[in-house]
Amino acid sequence: MKYRSLALFSTLVLGAGLAACSSGGSSDDAGTGRTALDVWLMRDSVSAGFQQEFETGFEKAHPEIDLKIQIQEWEGIGEKVTAALASNDAPDVIEVGNTQVAQYAQSGGLTDFSDRVDELGGGAWLKGLAEPGAYEGRQYGIPYYAANRVVIHRTDLFEKAGVDPASIRTRDQWIAATRKLDAGGTQGIYLPGQNWYVLSGFVWDEGGDLAVKSGGGWKGGLDSPEALRAMDFYQRLQALGKGPKDSDESQPPQAEVMAKGQVAQIIAVPGGAKVIEEKNPELRGKLGFFPIPGKTADRPGAVFTGGSDLVVPAVAAHQEEAFTLIRELTGDAWQKKLAVAMSYVPNKTTLADAVAGDPGTAAMAAGAVNGHATPNTPQWAAVEAKNPVKEYMTAVLTGEDPASGAAKASRTITDTLNSDS
Repeated sequence: MKYRSLALFSTLVLGAGLAACSSGGSSDDAGTGRTALDVWLMRDSVSAGFQQEFETGFEKAHPEIDLKIQIQEWEGIGEKVTAALASNDAPDVIEVGNTQVAQYAQSGGLTDFSDRVDELGGGAWLKGLAEPGAYEGRQYGIPYYAANRVVIHRTDLFEKAGVDPASIRTRDQWIAATRKLDAGGTQGIYLPGQNWYVLSGFVWDEGGDLAVKSGGGWKGGLDSPEALRAMDFYQRLQALGKGPKDSDESQPPQAEVMAKGQVAQIIAVPGGAKVIEEKNPELRGKLGFFPIPGKTADRPGAVFTGGSDLVVPAVAAHQEEAFTLIRELTGDAWQKKLAVAMSYVPNKTTLADAVAGDPGTAAMAAGAVNGHATPNTPQWAAVEAKNPVKEYMTAVLTGEDPASGAAKASRTITDTLNSDS
């Protein structure tokens, strides 16, 4: 999904207002002998300029195909895609959020691309896009683009405190630097107590997960030793600022908090820097980026990978043409152009150099090599709806015993993931 609303990346959008499923493209486009290929892309996932460039280039390379791209709204898209997959009038290619693939694959409504992964360069795909694009060992979603969180920092405050951001490679170094920054009316970091995506990264860094497969079901993982170590680190980092313990990064919007001038760092997608500068023009030229540090200097910190995959409905009329479109749009040439045009992380680790000229996107790409996704099950959306992770984080930050709080949250996750409803 679009990285500007990264907090919603793994939420299945199941809104009301079902619209028509497709424009009803046929094999012969108005008697021209060309195949009309219907493609759904999401609002703001590509610019008008990139869309026009791609359409022109694709149709020049494939004159037998008439590409018809329809831009869809995120609101209500879950119901619309579900209806399309069950219809006889589905589009040929659909962009979906990377963590939505399991829901659609469970119904049997997607084309299986497992035998064509090598042809698409799957060996270099970002894990955070490729893994949630698979379901029960089969590859249904083809990685399209990605985004993840980085550390946005005030370069002037770092310089004043004598902190070189390039020297911050490990979590211990990050804590030490943040302590130096947390002085004289400056918050070392603004980290809200319920930023569970950031906590998830620390859990993955420790070798744990939010939930793991157990027997024929799932088991919540917040009470594992690894996850408890992650919560301890989160608690120490969060204490080096004045972030509220009982709300997330959107309440209040953390970029707006940083714009007030008393915060040295936030953890956000790079686009947050533009918001900060818009709210406080005096900070233009004073913002920098670096990947979230890892446990050791040889690997950046784990991050939640947001983004999109491309899928093909099993009932789509033009399977081979749909594959041709996916091969082009997810291929190296167009991926490089898309990344530069939209400040995205390309879908392959081998393409990171394409965004080297954009400091924020380059920091994202560096962190993306250690990207992860939420547990790959259609029931995960129900966990997020209840959000016991947020409740657990606030409880610990306000004094509850971490072990007992984690056990309670893990039971809720276990029960929700194994529920038939």
